[in-house]
Amino acid sequence: MLQEKYGQQKEKSWKKPRMISFIESLKLLEGEIGDKPYFGGEDFGYLDVALITFYSCFDALETIGKFRVEEHCPKLIEWAKRCMKKECVSKSLADPKKV
Repeated sequence: MLQEKYGQQKEKSWKKPRMISFIESLKLLEGEIGDKPYFGGEDFGYLDVALITFYSCFDALETIGKFRVEEHCPKLIEWAKRCMKKECVSKSLADPKKV
């Protein structure tokens, strides 16, 4: 019982700062995309390809961290959804609900 309680406290002590750090990182990305459709501007490019791979993990991270990325970074989620509309992206990435 003590070990179980200690384990839960230990988990809480590291989880919150890491989720805050994760959200802060996403906010930096959101600032970079601004009002552009893609990181490079009007065209889907290399940086979009590199970063969209993280989108597959958002649902799992939101469940673990008990937060919603969209609440903190709505433009980033709009960008991700725009990217996922591209067949080359949607066919290449894992379904976020299955990760």
